[in-house]
Amino acid sequence: MTNGPNGTLYVGVTADLKRRVHEHRTGDAGGFTKRYRLTQLVYAEAHDTIQSAIQRETSIKRWPRAWKLRTIHALNPDWRDLYDDLT
Repeated sequence: MTNGPNGTLYVGVTADLKRRVHEHRTGDAGGFTKRYRLTQLVYAEAHDTIQSAIQRETSIKRWPRAWKLRTIHALNPDWRDLYDDLT
């Protein structure tokens, strides 16, 4: 989640991405995402198990910011909000 191109970034895990992004967009998700108005989904990964998703989240959170930006840019160079693409 982000608040704009090259803005503040948030990495998290959920079993229901569409619901969770909706919570961020409406302000129902409090804390960090609400404080920084992180409402745009610009990158997501699917995993077969919650354990692998949590492991990946932990890894990404430890990455330098430049790596995160490159990863997002490689798959979403326009930083388009992907929320409407969720099914």
